[in-house]
Amino acid sequence: MESRFSSDFFAGNRQRLRQLFTGTAPIVMSANGLLQRGGDSTYAFSQDANFWYLTGIDDPDIVLVIDRDNEYLIVPGRSAVREAFDGNVDTEALSNRSGIKQVYDDKEGWERLGGRLKKVKHVATLSPPPAYVEHFGLYTNPARAVLVEKLLSFREGLELLDISPHLIRMRMVKQLEELAAMKSAISITEAAIKEATRPAKLGKYAYEYELEAEISRGFRRRGSTDAFEPIVASGERACTLHNVANDGRLASGELIIIDVGAEVEHYAADISRTVSLGQPSRRQQAVHQAVQDVQNFALGLLKPGVSMKDYEQKIENFMGEKLRELGLIKLIDHESVRRFYPHATSHFLGLNVHDIGDYERPLEPGMVLTVEPGIYIKEEAVGVRIEDDVLITKTGCKVLSAKLPKNL
Repeated sequence: MESRFSSDFFAGNRQRLRQLFTGTAPIVMSANGLLQRGGDSTYAFSQDANFWYLTGIDDPDIVLVIDRDNEYLIVPGRSAVREAFDGNVDTEALSNRSGIKQVYDDKEGWERLGGRLKKVKHVATLSPPPAYVEHFGLYTNPARAVLVEKLLSFREGLELLDISPHLIRMRMVKQLEELAAMKSAISITEAAIKEATRPAKLGKYAYEYELEAEISRGFRRRGSTDAFEPIVASGERACTLHNVANDGRLASGELIIIDVGAEVEHYAADISRTVSLGQPSRRQQAVHQAVQDVQNFALGLLKPGVSMKDYEQKIENFMGEKLRELGLIKLIDHESVRRFYPHATSHFLGLNVHDIGDYERPLEPGMVLTVEPGIYIKEEAVGVRIEDDVLITKTGCKVLSAKLPKNL
């Protein structure tokens, strides 16, 4: 399948980065590395989104150097054994994909870069994350930290400049090629959810994973993959926001939260719908309607110039009114609302499903974000979330996933 992204797209991104980064220091970035799954096997490779954004390359361990008007790639060699299992690196293909003409092997490339580093006071790169992020309970890819360690080995006192703010600013506003990929991912997600939740099919699933498998099958049949771990959670399990086990038994009378997204050329969709196994009760319908009312309220707020902080506060207040109408709270305060609505309404969407973004920056045309209010009542084993993908336009917003029905 021919890519939507030509070498001109990646070359243009590198040029924009040069313009935003006004310093004279060389910019050096690393691809992600492979991560061990067990023994000598690895997890499926996932490229660093910023590296892909600047090169279009999906191979591990490669280093990008942008030094004023000069740019090149450093490609490490592979052992004969690894080449036999994983194949060799096609340097001509890397050059054609990225639009970068100069490609060096590990020895020649680092000799060239090392000589430059010995003459400068600064080098620009992406600051490495901590090895372990306690807030999310995850270990991070070590590639950036390994790169920084190697850069610092060339010159004592070499100072690092973080280019993250520039890439955040660039990636927040989507270009036409990016929007085309995202719209394709959204369309595939809509079709797969609609197909998998037809009444004739919905009643035949015995376990959550059967519904998950049908949706993922729908993605693969349409030439895409899962952008993130699918969430198919019913009953009380739907009150755990990221319940990805998907191994619960389905029971008549329960609601099921489906939170999934296809990925097309690295760009993600992220859509949630809540469906009912059988005829929903009046209470379930009331909770679902309240969530839909909150989402409609949120969509009415979105337009250029909006502050995300003010936006979230207004939605929290409106959600409080809905929770009070449902008899869940008496006073509308932060703690009471967050008991039943513990997450933000929106996050940015793009190369990552939770894409990078500056939440202090007012919204601009071309930004894409989710709108996903939810209500979770553990005591009643009821969880409802409705999520759509939304493009900020010059006059307001456009719901990109509007074709997928929201009814129970």
